[in-house]
Amino acid sequence: MFSVRERDAIQQRLLDLADADPVVVGAAITGSNATNCADRWSDVDLAFGVAGPLDVTMHRWTERLYQDFGAVHHWDLPSGATTYRVFLLPGCLEVDIAFTPEADFGPLGPSWHTVFGHAANPQAVPPPSRDHLAGMAWHHALHAWVSIQRCRWWQAEYWISALRGHILALASLRLGHPTNYAKGAHLLPTDVTAPLEAALVRTLTPTELHRAWAAATDALTAELALSDLALADRLRSVLADLD
Repeated sequence: MFSVRERDAIQQRLLDLADADPVVVGAAITGSNATNCADRWSDVDLAFGVAGPLDVTMHRWTERLYQDFGAVHHWDLPSGATTYRVFLLPGCLEVDIAFTPEADFGPLGPSWHTVFGHAANPQAVPPPSRDHLAGMAWHHALHAWVSIQRCRWWQAEYWISALRGHILALASLRLGHPTNYAKGAHLLPTDVTAPLEAALVRTLTPTELHRAWAAATDALTAELALSDLALADRLRSVLADLD
């Protein structure tokens, strides 16, 4: 496992290389390191503003990450005009570099610290709506039940787990915490999270999957009742037909 000293040294080395790269016109530290919230296990998150074609710059930087930093693998996460290239380095250090056209270089939230260059005004990214999260939740509940009927045990477990994640997101949205990737789950009160423990699938048997599914749907309607009682009642009535 990488050490904090190794991680910080790699981050600084990458920033120095960016500063020396004529097509990288801006660089920023993002993620937990930008807000002094990093801990022992935090990864490296950087954003580069690029003048010229992104693919050319990304290819060149990717070669450098492999040759000079010993990268093991990488993959891409496109988002609008930006491509997040995610690298795995030795010691299980994750390095995320957002390659963005110069005109779009700027923060999408508070986790941003400009190192050099001119960053555009912050663009607030709104959280998902309650209706969207509720819709995804009942969708997952329905597909979990169907998977059980089809004797597709692993698929059923997948949908039940996904349903739990959306219930956590609904609770986080209601209480003003981050909704993505369960980043606000540890901030939720016990009375919200405790019922979800019963929705954990312990074995891949029909009886256990039915039990976990019922616990998850109960938790879903209980959570929705705190923000939209009418919707909770409608969903409870529909889901009861499947019980």
